[in-house]
Amino acid sequence: MVGTFPLLSVQPMRGLVDEKIQVVARNLPPALSVTLHSLHRSEDKDLWEAFGHYTSDGQGTVTVAKDASLGGTYEGAEPMGLLWSMQPVPGSRTGLRLRKMDVLTPMVVHISVYSGHMTEGFSKQSPLATVVTERWYMAPGVCRIDIKEHGVRGTLFLPPGPGPFPGVLDMWGGAGGLVEYRSCLLASHGFVSMALEYLPYDINRTSDIESNTYFENAFRIVQEHPLVMKDRVALFGLSFGAFVTLNLAADSKDISPKCCVCISGSHINPVNKAIREVYGKMNKDGYKTRFDEEGRVVWRDIILPIPTDLGEKVDMTQMMRAAGNEHLLTILQYPDAGHLIEPPYTPHFRASNLILQQTRQKVIMLWGGYPKPHADAQEDCWEKILSFLRQHLYPSPDSVPKAKL
Repeated sequence: MVGTFPLLSVQPMRGLVDEKIQVVARNLPPALSVTLHSLHRSEDKDLWEAFGHYTSDGQGTVTVAKDASLGGTYEGAEPMGLLWSMQPVPGSRTGLRLRKMDVLTPMVVHISVYSGHMTEGFSKQSPLATVVTERWYMAPGVCRIDIKEHGVRGTLFLPPGPGPFPGVLDMWGGAGGLVEYRSCLLASHGFVSMALEYLPYDINRTSDIESNTYFENAFRIVQEHPLVMKDRVALFGLSFGAFVTLNLAADSKDISPKCCVCISGSHINPVNKAIREVYGKMNKDGYKTRFDEEGRVVWRDIILPIPTDLGEKVDMTQMMRAAGNEHLLTILQYPDAGHLIEPPYTPHFRASNLILQQTRQKVIMLWGGYPKPHADAQEDCWEKILSFLRQHLYPSPDSVPKAKL
């Protein structure tokens, strides 16, 4: 091995965020202790890192996909541990959450190999080798279109190709704003998807969403696009967006989604009410807010109430069975995962900063979960969501386009 230089490879060097990478370090001395390290500078200029401790084999090679990390931010054989276990570097601001806001640019990650088992001081040491990889939400040919019509605010993403494609109306949660990256990724997999902005920062300016009309107009914008199969449009919601999704599916007389995907739904009453009324109910229940030992907000009794009377507990399976529709329901459960289940390999956030829409108060919200179970949930859930959408929205398996980068 004398005279050779360590080599580090990452394949693919440019890929979609839900695509696995292969990280291999070669030309190392046999039985050498090394640290594989990833580093990303967010759009907010915060640094995020992950690292694993390895020992090279008899050929001087470390293969992250099959070799076990002996310590670091993850342990065991974790092909994507250098991404899903990322956390802010020591000394960073509190309550950070890593989210891609500009989908027209990639998430750039530097992956390096260092001699020895390191846990800190990476910026002060010279790596043996470094590779830069790009992680994209947007596949080549995906078209991004700003939407401001019929009072609706959002972003429409069109897959490459002549179509027609199924459509998805994509709604995030109570933090508000316009969040595009999931819709962009859905378009990369062959769905016309619109990220919908429906909660402005000023909750007192919600007159345009006082009824289902706003969401019905948004649904029709997707449905009536010339590249969309008009009878194959889905609703997709996370957290508060899941509440909106279920409300539309159950109560709207003007739209008929082909299927619905709900993640970490907020079980809020009253149903079939304007968002302002729902927020009013949440304000009324504000006294139920809990705080953990670190002062982080726990809203379990407000958005996920656990009734003391088990007879009051809502069981969706029983409801669907009573209606004769249990065969239309698929439920996925992930013990020890947190509330914010996102596309795969997104880092886990047990708690993060949140601005409450009703009061403009900034808090640190406890979302729960643990990194490894959460990472497994995100990977499994995303694969099953895509399969579910393809099954119910595409006419046949042969018509589903393949995502490429």
